[in-house]
Amino acid sequence: MRDINSLNKVILIGRLGQNPELRYLPQSERAVAKFTLATNERYFNPSTNESDIRAEWHRIVTWGKLAEFCEKYLNQGKQIYLEGKLRTRTWQDREGNKRSTTEIEAQNIILLGKREEISEKPLEEESEPAPQDSPEEEASSEKEWEDEDEVPF
Repeated sequence: MRDINSLNKVILIGRLGQNPELRYLPQSERAVAKFTLATNERYFNPSTNESDIRAEWHRIVTWGKLAEFCEKYLNQGKQIYLEGKLRTRTWQDREGNKRSTTEIEAQNIILLGKREEISEKPLEEESEPAPQDSPEEEASSEKEWEDEDEVPF
């Protein structure tokens, strides 16, 4: 049960640093995809009297149907809106050293950018119907793009 005075929520808008890497867990055959996301921040540098851009890189992990969606529709450079939560995991490396990393476990991803960028995909994928069991938000955002051409005024 979640503590009422506690919240673990991350919201990012950024661009993919690499294509998602999809794999399936051996025992459960559950899909997991991993990729990096870059967010940019503009800040003023008083020593040069100019504004600079600082990039922050985030490690993203997705599970199940969302992982399969990412592998199919996301590629390097694509801009996305992401909601998720922070997860820290620890393990021992081959030399026996304790290692840890903090990642963002994505729960919702919405494609951003121009319509042409979003619909760009290989010819084989264009003939396939959209996945029926994709997350609800992705389906509603795809419908919004379809309805864009049918504005009555």
